[in-house]
Amino acid sequence: MKYDPVKNIIGRIVRSRPLLRRIFYAALGLMFLREWYVKRELRALFREREIRSMLDAGSGFGQYSYYCARRFPGLSITAVDVKEDQIRDCTEFFHSRGLSRVTFRVEDLLIPTHRNAFDLILSVDVMEHIPDDMAVFRNFARALRPGGALLINTPSDQGGSDTAREGHEGFIEEHARSGYGAEEIAGKLRDAGLTPEHVRFTYGPWGMRAWRIGIKVPMLLLNRSRLWFLFLPFYYLLALPVTIAMMALDYRSTLKSGAGLLVLARKLL
Repeated sequence: MKYDPVKNIIGRIVRSRPLLRRIFYAALGLMFLREWYVKRELRALFREREIRSMLDAGSGFGQYSYYCARRFPGLSITAVDVKEDQIRDCTEFFHSRGLSRVTFRVEDLLIPTHRNAFDLILSVDVMEHIPDDMAVFRNFARALRPGGALLINTPSDQGGSDTAREGHEGFIEEHARSGYGAEEIAGKLRDAGLTPEHVRFTYGPWGMRAWRIGIKVPMLLLNRSRLWFLFLPFYYLLALPVTIAMMALDYRSTLKSGAGLLVLARKLL
């Protein structure tokens, strides 16, 4: 199944409609458990030390840059993506909201563009799409200032994107890999010159059940026919309370395994 066609439709709907885009960001924050985990980790990082500059590496719709720009108003954010339409749409929206400390650029993470420029790099659901991940990890290390942090969210090799259940290629066809092992990604970060601080699992049993009900089933239906957009409000009227309850159970649990990984690494020198 492909995510991008459905994402493109959503992008066209919210384009040039600031109110719809804000509602869309709120819906993403509610429905995607990864946002719960990532935002909690971000709040902890900003409590721990002063962070003045951030790279949103693979910014997509711009929801994390929007969250950080509003939550941490003194932060300077550079948000990059390879998709020109998303960069253009985000630039227009952020300008309309007066968020002048966020700059959107078209950049390829495989190209070494920055050096000692950021206190924090955020990469959410990006690395599973890039075959040459070591090149990106080295570029992240190059772009961080000494003492800077890298926060990565990515599927694990324990059924990330429902690979184990779907068979061979996984639920999302755009992925270059099904997921990382905890030791695997920690080792790659060390090889790139970074020091892993922790690797935490997300999307345990309750989180995966919530993801299948709240995300997977609707996406499968929308891939069959775009007419399902008309029925989504009725579907979520029934599914949302159950989904949120299961997500809350996952979020409050200490997970020893899971389909997602939340990785924090540092540049010590």
